[in-house]
Amino acid sequence: MLELISLRTALVGPISLRVAAGECVAIHGPSGSGKTRLLRAIADLDPHEGEMRLDDTPAGRMTGPEWRRAVQLLPADPLWWEPTVSAHFTRFDAAAAVALGLPPESGAWPVDRLSSGERQRLALLRALDREPRVLLLDEPTANLDETSRHRVEALLARYRQDKGAAVIWVSHDAEQRARVATRKLRLRDRILVPEQEDT
Repeated sequence: MLELISLRTALVGPISLRVAAGECVAIHGPSGSGKTRLLRAIADLDPHEGEMRLDDTPAGRMTGPEWRRAVQLLPADPLWWEPTVSAHFTRFDAAAAVALGLPPESGAWPVDRLSSGERQRLALLRALDREPRVLLLDEPTANLDETSRHRVEALLARYRQDKGAAVIWVSHDAEQRARVATRKLRLRDRILVPEQEDT
C-alpha cells in the first residue's frame, strides 16, 4: 500500500491518498495541472513536503534509491543511457516482450534503432524488471496504436494481480481509464477529486 499524507509540491497539494495493493488509480486533468510533477514527487525526484509511506514504512526510513526501486516511475519520455536494450536489464523477459508485440530478440537491439513506441514498451519492461511494489505511469501508452495499448494494459493487469502492486496511472484517455482503473480521480485546483464529482 502507498499512502500520501498532505503531500505538497510547488504546483499541487496538499494531497492525501491511499492506493491499496493491487489497486489502479487513474488520474487525469488539463495539461499543466501538475500531474507529472505529482508523480515525480511521489518518486522522490522533485522537492515536496508532507509524508509518504510504503506498507507503513515512512519514505524517510529508506534511502532515495531504495524508495525509487520500490516506487518506480515510468515517465512519458523514458531515458536510455546504455547503447543496447539488454544493458538496462538485470534479466530481459523475452516472454513479456512477446506479450507486448515485440520479438524475443528485442533485448539485443541497439537503443538508437528503437521507434518511440518500442522505447515506450521496452521502458515498461525495464520498470517491471525491478519488480516494484508501486508503479507510477505517466501516459505509458501515448505513442502506441490500439493493439499495443491493449497489450500494455493486459500486461499491467497481470502484474498488479500477480505481484499485488499499487498503480497510479496518468491518462488523458477516458476509455482507457474506464478499462484499467479501480478508482478514477481528477487533478483540479491543486487537489485530487473523484471523477464523478468533477462537474
